[in-house]
Amino acid sequence: MVFCEECFKKQCRIDLLEDKVDQLKAQLKRQERTAREGLFGSSTPSSKKPVKSNTVNEENKRSGGGRLGHKGHGRSAISEDEADRVELIKAEDTCPDCGSRLEYKDTKERTVINCEPIRIYKILYRLEHKRCTKCKKTVRARPQGVLPRCMYGNQLLSYVSEQHYIYGNTLGQIEKQTGIGCSSLIDALHQLARRFKDVPDELIKSYRQSLVKHADETGWRTEGKNGYAWLFCTPDISIFRVRNTRSAKVPHDVFGTEQVPGVLVVDRYNGYNKVPCTIQYCYAHLLRDVQDLETEFSQNKEIKSFVTGLAPQLAGAMHLRTMDISDKQYKAQAAKIKRKIIQITNLSARHPAIQHIQNIFREKAHRLYHWASDRTISADNNFAERELRPLVVARKISFGSQSKEGAKTRETLMSVLHTLKKRTPDVADALKTALDKLATDPNLDISKTLFNIDSS
Repeated sequence: MVFCEECFKKQCRIDLLEDKVDQLKAQLKRQERTAREGLFGSSTPSSKKPVKSNTVNEENKRSGGGRLGHKGHGRSAISEDEADRVELIKAEDTCPDCGSRLEYKDTKERTVINCEPIRIYKILYRLEHKRCTKCKKTVRARPQGVLPRCMYGNQLLSYVSEQHYIYGNTLGQIEKQTGIGCSSLIDALHQLARRFKDVPDELIKSYRQSLVKHADETGWRTEGKNGYAWLFCTPDISIFRVRNTRSAKVPHDVFGTEQVPGVLVVDRYNGYNKVPCTIQYCYAHLLRDVQDLETEFSQNKEIKSFVTGLAPQLAGAMHLRTMDISDKQYKAQAAKIKRKIIQITNLSARHPAIQHIQNIFREKAHRLYHWASDRTISADNNFAERELRPLVVARKISFGSQSKEGAKTRETLMSVLHTLKKRTPDVADALKTALDKLATDPNLDISKTLFNIDSS
């Protein structure tokens, strides 16, 4: 065999240059994707994407309005029993054209919905003082619906709290509605939060005993410094925590050290991994990671085959709970999807990116399949992300809290109000009722009054 040393050197040089070209192509592709999707790829929030794609032609061709055959939700008339008041509007007695007398024909009903604008009124109470003729004790009358040492009535406090923490209206907007200065509103909310300071701890006790729990976190600045706002929630509980850290200490403080029942649904952030609770990882994040492989390695057949097989199974697992099927059918289909996921993730793969995804399913299998055996456990954490959205909107408007006391007030009142929202159709009325009782009895167990939680 004839061996040419020069040819060998040239071939080595060619191989080296081809590798370099492949590396540069991959680097260029990553840069192009970053410029198109943002620093976090598919995880980049839509508001942070440098370039937003136009609506596809298929979407433009869709006609507006409801689909054919679907029942409409248009204006509907109300009965006399449903109306707050019934008014008879009389017609004229003479014809507007010829002046002749008009005779009665019939009455036609028309439903109108109207409102009254918010009106702030000031009350001057004259409180009688009386003294016992025997023991000389002085007794003073108390106004109804007003907390001790508070300038604002419970109705106003409830309205402001609901508008600010539930509906996201800024204090500047509420100031224009009520004529009360922002600083006065802030002081009133601080005072209200101090009266509810023990309520979140009681909610945490109930949260620990819930069979299905969710948690998530988002950025939140306090006093101009970066921090995080945490949410721990169930279908009837919302607990907010504003802290300057994203460490595992925050979930540790909520869950405690003793093992708690139920399953916690979260993303794969390591801060939750040591909580004393069974964990279910979110499939939405895994699906996004899988789909990103095809975007990054669009020409690789092995990647395309892997994504084509696994992505539909992950999506199917998330959508299975919403299907109108019996529990028996759910478990059968869930077991089938689970088997396919395990089969795909256990196949031998050559590409390192596929191996990385497969290692997650192999090493974290004890945190990936609880949804398959229990329908109440979701395969995604979309519930917590939706619950966290009002706080994200507030962050975009206010840029965070201006003080530590403001952050404490926000986490306390949001925990109280958003939990009330899940348990009652009228948050402001429920809050006012509790405040009225507290005004009458300062030693009242407010947790039991609000949520029927006995803190004793």
